[in-house]
Amino acid sequence: MQGKRVEWNGESVLNELEYGKAPSGVWYCCVPGGHMGNLAKHTVVEHEDGTITVSPSILISVTDSKGKRIELWHGYLEHGIWRKC
Repeated sequence: MQGKRVEWNGESVLNELEYGKAPSGVWYCCVPGGHMGNLAKHTVVEHEDGTITVSPSILISVTDSKGKRIELWHGYLEHGIWRKC
């Protein structure tokens, strides 16, 4: 799925498949399915065409009331293309 880089103020919500850098310099994304993620612990490479590649893979998860981790999305963003694991 084709992602979209956006100019981002760090305060508004990103739309599904968008990614952008907050004024703090930290990259954020909204993965397929609509969950936002912080890429502070990832390596982000910016390409000449404005797309990015993120490594390692992006994992969005939550912890339920019993302490169990629930995976919401796991995959890659490579040259602006989203790909699920």
